Amino acid sequence: MKTPALPRRPHWMPLALAAALSPLAPSQAAPLDAALREKVQNIVVIYAENRSFDNLFGRFPGAEGLDTVLDAQGRPTPAYAPQRDRDGRVLPVLPQSWGGVTAPGVSPAVTQAQSANLPNRPFDLATAFQASAGATLSTATVTHDLVHRFFENQMQIDGGKNDQFAAWSNVGGLVMGHFDTHDAALTRLAREYVLADHFFQGAFGGSFLNHQYLICACAPEYPNADTAPAHPSLTELEVDAQGRPLPRLKLAARSPASALDGRPVFALAGNLAPKNYFGDGTFRAVNTMQPAYQPSGNPPTDPQHPMRADPAKGTTLPPQTSATIGDLLTQKKIGWAWYAGAWAEALADGQQPASAKRRVIYASESNGVTSPAAPGFQPHHQPFNYYAAFDPEQHATARAEHLRDGRALRKDAAAGTLPPVAFYKPEGLYNQHPGYASVAEGDRQIAELVAALQASPQWPHMVIVITYDENGGAWDHVAPPRGDLLGPGTRIPAIVVSPLARKGTVDKTPYDTGSVLRLISRRFELPLLPGLRQRDEALKAHGQPAMGDLTAALRLD
Repeated sequence: MKTPALPRRPHWMPLALAAALSPLAPSQAAPLDAALREKVQNIVVIYAENRSFDNLFGRFPGAEGLDTVLDAQGRPTPAYAPQRDRDGRVLPVLPQSWGGVTAPGVSPAVTQAQSANLPNRPFDLATAFQASAGATLSTATVTHDLVHRFFENQMQIDGGKNDQFAAWSNVGGLVMGHFDTHDAALTRLAREYVLADHFFQGAFGGSFLNHQYLICACAPEYPNADTAPAHPSLTELEVDAQGRPLPRLKLAARSPASALDGRPVFALAGNLAPKNYFGDGTFRAVNTMQPAYQPSGNPPTDPQHPMRADPAKGTTLPPQTSATIGDLLTQKKIGWAWYAGAWAEALADGQQPASAKRRVIYASESNGVTSPAAPGFQPHHQPFNYYAAFDPEQHATARAEHLRDGRALRKDAAAGTLPPVAFYKPEGLYNQHPGYASVAEGDRQIAELVAALQASPQWPHMVIVITYDENGGAWDHVAPPRGDLLGPGTRIPAIVVSPLARKGTVDKTPYDTGSVLRLISRRFELPLLPGLRQRDEALKAHGQPAMGDLTAALRLD
């Protein structure tokens, strides 16, 4: 995508940092590059789900967290930007959590009515509902899912003030909740190694787009979407005086005027941005679409081609051909793999006839919560499966080499045969996504995986990056840097675990999801993907430094 005109962008507040990034002069960069190539042989990326930084690490010592906006008694400080209603007025209280705080069937339960009248400020999920519901929640509690979509995220960020999260959410005040994770396994890893506290999701919105950003720094294209027989959904936006689309969804006439009266209702919050929104004459997918190959949320319809999803479905995305980090690694003959939890089971599940009940793909118990029997494999979390390079009929060999089952990661680590670059995606049960998974389940499983990697003979030269795809609709108080029309979005957690890490530190360097690609590209001497260059140019145009490449978290001298 070419760099679009920037005036359509909302005016983000400048990012205040203790230490700004400065590009290294060639004479400084060369020794670091040499040390990186010598000391780092394996990069492993663990990609969890849908948590903002403040939601999980807001109380982490030394990080820019909730202490900035709350005093010792939990009262807002002058630094807190109170949540505002849809008309811009400060809300007297937080809206009710529409649909309830906890997922259906979860105990202890907190209903919508029991969530009413919370003060307009961040709150501890453990204790906030003790008086109203007699309920003490924990990281083992599965809470209601929160809207996390491309344009809604921008409306919530509100030019960097982060003051309309409650107004534009489907769950009202629940967006302001945070967990106490001081004794979580991932918090212990963050204390021992490096926590990055200015790491932002690469793209605005949800999981689908941020997984794509993780591998291509781009938004997928849907050619000729306006005349496509599948009729993909096109978003309706407000426009400026010149008729140019703004990053604001058009409201439906029946939408409640105030967030205190109910969820917002939009004219059409579709999966594709309007044509030419990004200035390149295309339609781009910004919200969840399904891959054309199994495993997919859309079943096959042709018995002769059971690995192909129904192309007539409006949510089936045509196979993609943009350059990815996988392409760059393959061209240089550097091994890599995407390991996905429950991949083998999902492959079999996806090839069933359309009439068969799915038992792995998007599977859950009757209340929508995942379990070992219904692990909730998410096809839209598998970005390489959207690409023509992994067509199961034409490129079966490449597919088998690079798209692997999650259990193989542990085996390869134990055998010392991990490829130089490995991505790991937990299945729904362990990915920490609100609505169907708990923080605790994923915390335990990811920590166990890290321990297995630390036991690998490859550990002495390994860098593990644990991060999240996006904020999941949860509030965070730090303004994202002003970038391009794709992002960056809300701040998310990131932990760097390595024997080379600057142990016991909080890294203040500005990063985003593309920083993972920057690290891989620098270590293996790859060209930067076009989207990363575009992000650099946009940041520079707004007087901000380029995103870091995570080397600041490592001790390479």
